[in-house]
Amino acid sequence: MGTFATGTGAGGVAFDGAHIWVSNYSANNVTKLRASDGANLGTFPVGVGPTTVTFDGANIWVANFIGDSVSKLRASDGVNLGTFLAGNGPGSLAFDGTNIWATNFDDDNVTKLRAADGGNLGIFPAGTDPAA
Repeated sequence: MGTFATGTGAGGVAFDGAHIWVSNYSANNVTKLRASDGANLGTFPVGVGPTTVTFDGANIWVANFIGDSVSKLRASDGVNLGTFLAGNGPGSLAFDGTNIWATNFDDDNVTKLRAADGGNLGIFPAGTDPAA
């Protein structure tokens, strides 16, 4: 048991099979921790306001809420493989085995990105805020 330092405004977490990835909303980066002992293996820049983190089997995807984008990092070494536009305020991510889906909080829709290259495959309606 223990507590391990990551960064400021820690938000989303994901497990890649050996490591824990933590988004640091206020610092615009993600931290990679070794799951076995919590050792910090690096902090890697992403877009503005990273929230959710997900793993696609080879890469870490990060929703950049303020930056209206999604970043793709190679899980083995944290190299940024690209940042791709999503809708306004991407907040949550899911991997369906082929594609990354990003919820766009400010647009009430979802963006579908091809995991292989980040290609935008469409934006689809997903409901509205009943309080609006």
